[in-house]
Order: sequence, then C-alpha cells, then structure tokens
Amino acid sequence: MINPLWSRSLLALEKAGSFTRAAQALDLTQAAVSQHIRQLEDRFGAVVLRRSRALEWTPVGLALLDHARELEAAELRLAARLVGQDVLAGDVEVVTPGSVGLLLNPLLLDLQEREPGLVIRHRFAPDAGVVEDVAANRADFGIASIRPDDPRLAATPFLEEPLELIVPVNEVAESWEDLRRIGMIDHPDGKAMATRLLSRRFGGNPGVRHLPVRGFSNQVGLILEPVARGLGFTVLPRYARQAFAKQDRICVVECGTPVVDTLWLLHRAEWPLPARARHVVEHLRRSLGLPTDMAL
Repeated sequence: MINPLWSRSLLALEKAGSFTRAAQALDLTQAAVSQHIRQLEDRFGAVVLRRSRALEWTPVGLALLDHARELEAAELRLAARLVGQDVLAGDVEVVTPGSVGLLLNPLLLDLQEREPGLVIRHRFAPDAGVVEDVAANRADFGIASIRPDDPRLAATPFLEEPLELIVPVNEVAESWEDLRRIGMIDHPDGKAMATRLLSRRFGGNPGVRHLPVRGFSNQVGLILEPVARGLGFTVLPRYARQAFAKQDRICVVECGTPVVDTLWLLHRAEWPLPARARHVVEHLRRSLGLPTDMAL
C-alpha cells in the first residue's frame, strides 16, 4: 500500500511543476516533498527526471500519477457521501410491505425519472423482513406496520392504512353466511387481517378458520384478481386495493369502526438517515401531502 502522503506530494509536484512550488502548495518543506518522491523511487524505480527547465515523468511516474488520481477521486466520493453533499446521485435502498409499496413505487419512479443520478432499489418484504433488513443495514430505510422493540432502530409515524373487506362487485356480504357462501381468497396475512376486521362487522362469528378458502396468492398485486373474477372475498390494506386496476369489478364492504394500522418509517437510530435517503423520504412525504419537516 502506498503512503497517502507520497501520493499527495506526487500530485502536487505534477500540478506545480517544481519541488519548491509543490512544497509551498502542501505547506511542507522542499526536503519533505523530495523525501516522499525518493520513497516512491526506492520502491518502484525512477519516477521523475529532474531537467534544468522542467520535470520529465517516467513510465513508472505516469502510472503512479494515475493511481494517485484514482485515490484522490475515491476520497472525494467518500467525503461527499459522508457529509451528504451528493444527494442527487448514488444508491438508496428501500424496503416496504407490498400494500404501501404499491402506493410508493410510482412515486419513487417519478423521483428517479426526474433525477436519473439516483438509483432507487425498492424491495417488497413482510413486516418482519423490513425490520430485519433495516437492522442489518441492508436498507437505508423501511416502512412497516409494526413498531419494533429494537434499540438499534428509530421509528417515526409515516402513514395510516385501514383494512378493507373486498368482495366481487355483484356480491352481497351482509352476514357471516354470505362470507361462507362467497369463500375467502387468502394471502400470507389474510387470516390475521380478516380476524381483526371481521369481528367489527360480524360480532360473535365462529372464526375465520371456519370460512372456506377458494384461493391463495402471495403476490400482493394478484390477490384481487380472483376477487374481481367472482371467486371469493379478501381482506387487504386500502393501498393494495387502490392500486388494483379493475376497480369496477370489486366492492368495499363497510365494516363499522375502521381497523387502522400505523405505518412506521424505520432507520438505524445510531446515525442520521443518509442525505440521499432523507431526500427520497421528503419527496414521498411531499407527494403524499404529509409534513416534510420531521426530524430523521
């Protein structure tokens, strides 16, 4: 590994054209700059030929200059990343559950279209996966419907999302027997969501496990397709229903007092949210009409 001080002296010598001016630029003595170049020459061979009027760079010297420039560029990129200057370029890792992800993904694409230097990597995961990814630094931030009890994670309220009972457009769901007749389109969180919501609308019911299951999908964008085809009902968060293209083929059943989940913005608590990621969060909040002055 080359001493960074030697590389700095090499670049200063190239720019200044003489050992005296290079030393002045670096606020070093001429002897110190000469010693740095001598260290390089002891290791790699002749670096520069000292002519009476100008310096002449050897092939070894030119190769070392290229390497020094690469190191300098890498340090500048690192500095920009650490101090948050480069907010419009670079990668941002985002992880969300499927439902709110369907709402946010077009907004993320809008931002990347406007600012192509950003590379936004948006992954869908269940709540537990969101928490795990953020805690393990696999995502800059995530959104989950649970507030984790983990001191490594900061959680800020982001959105609220009600659960909805959704049936085929021509169906009636006025009783528990109607739900038994229609049957359920299940999904990974289907029974848990249905249990929470249906107790509001159908008190004293025997339990979701007694309802016939007519289908299952683990893809949030596909769960409502069998409902639209009349094959069953389902319970989903509102944002998943709103993202479905065939709104004229489904119907939301009023279930009384809403069951509302708070969606939490999660990031590591030990350090501030990176500037690029904060820029993305602020864009999402503006797009959704939410306050943008919350501390992160």
